[in-house]
Amino acid sequence: MTREQLTQQILEAKRSKRLSFAAIADALELDRVWTTAALLGQHPFDAEAADTLVELLELPEDADASALLQEIPMRGSFDQLPPTDPTIYRFYEALQVYGPAIKALIHEDFGDGIMSAINFKMAIDRVEHADGDRVRVTLEGKFLPYSW
Repeated sequence: MTREQLTQQILEAKRSKRLSFAAIADALELDRVWTTAALLGQHPFDAEAADTLVELLELPEDADASALLQEIPMRGSFDQLPPTDPTIYRFYEALQVYGPAIKALIHEDFGDGIMSAINFKMAIDRVEHADGDRVRVTLEGKFLPYSW
């Protein structure tokens, strides 16, 4: 079995058991956003979380799903750029518009460097608003200065 096939089994089990990503993350005692990315194949689980997930979702043990969940993945999931999914494209569009301002402000506040996507946290929250609920996305990465 490939990781892509296992991802499909995970999503089918999630759907059939009527579990949310948040419920799975809670059962694993892990962050919701990180867990969702891991379920979709972007991060490896540790042995304990992998075993718990196999049990929770009743994944096939004969396929050694636990071991596959612990493998370091090939990260990145875009088959095409720009992405065509409307939700993902809006983030791409926002970075096209605000990316230079983000870069300028990071450099102004921190100096010459980047925000790490490895030492990184992200949160997605619903914010009630009179004009319609809003999506709040918080990106938090360690600043890494360029060194010469």
